[in-house]
Amino acid sequence: MELLQKLPKTELHCHLDGSVRLETVLDLAQKQKVRLPTEDPEKLRHFLVCGRECKDLPEYLQAFDITLSVMQTVEALQRTAYELVEDCAKENVRYLEVRYSPILHTAKGLRLTQIVDAVHDGLAQAEKDFGVKTGVIICGMRNINPETSYRLAELAIAYKNRGVIAFDLAGEEEDYPAKKHKEAFFLILKNNINCTLHAGESYGPESIQQALHYCGAHRIGHGTHLKEDGDLLNYMNDHRVPLEICPTSNVQTRAAASFESHPLRFYYDYGLRTTINTDNRLVSDTTVTKELFLCHQHLNFTLEEIVDLIVFGFKSAFLPYRAKVKLLKSVFTELNALTVQPKTQTLQTEATAEAL
Repeated sequence: MELLQKLPKTELHCHLDGSVRLETVLDLAQKQKVRLPTEDPEKLRHFLVCGRECKDLPEYLQAFDITLSVMQTVEALQRTAYELVEDCAKENVRYLEVRYSPILHTAKGLRLTQIVDAVHDGLAQAEKDFGVKTGVIICGMRNINPETSYRLAELAIAYKNRGVIAFDLAGEEEDYPAKKHKEAFFLILKNNINCTLHAGESYGPESIQQALHYCGAHRIGHGTHLKEDGDLLNYMNDHRVPLEICPTSNVQTRAAASFESHPLRFYYDYGLRTTINTDNRLVSDTTVTKELFLCHQHLNFTLEEIVDLIVFGFKSAFLPYRAKVKLLKSVFTELNALTVQPKTQTLQTEATAEAL
């Protein structure tokens, strides 16, 4: 764990509203006079932190009602964004992509632009203070409506090159197919913006197929059910479409029956580009370091293979080409200083690093 903590890392799949500090939830509630289920920290933890007993994704998502209740002001959004970067810096996350849906922060009358500006300001200040590079992914919501997703896509376009780097589709997956939101993604792609979709988490490979072929996904969030369709799996492998894997979250939502049976090991061995992420640091009670350790503990990943996963994270980042090459070179330098190498030795060469 100590060594994994030191390694340079990415965090590509991290929800702002699921990664708030518990003490911050309590403090914001007190200042805003928001009523919580309890003001006792340990009892509140029971409401916010998902245990292994969670039965499915909808139950997992219930904690967000509480966190969102205190994230409806400019000050709260700035603070939670800033603190998330600070938490990432403590475990040497060098690059962080924060995702959230602005429509979920309008309960007290904030305009969408105020919300995006507030998160941007918090991240920008944290970048200066902690040296972590960040980007924002705006989320459309499957379970609201396609019109709202389109509106949020327009918002993402307006903030392109102003902190927003990509567009996502989040929320309950079953009964809310991605293809209904295809117009939002057509608009995103027409404006040359990256996109990733939650798919294959609580529904089968058909959901991943829609994300790829209706919405043009450049990455897939979770993709736990991809193993059920070999042809689609080969398509993703051939086209080097990265998977944003969140092991603890996947077990908690029953997307995977256990850590030992999680398909990550198979995906990695087969050659898929797999990245390791937290999903929700508070709700899943985790860090990237913990997730990497679980890969070693339950799926027998060696240190060299873990470094592979880390490098895949940097290679899958929604960064401009030249910025990605520069970051990768500094990462290889840092890894060499720690005397750890990827298992795939060709990843070390400068030519391969630039090829990405």
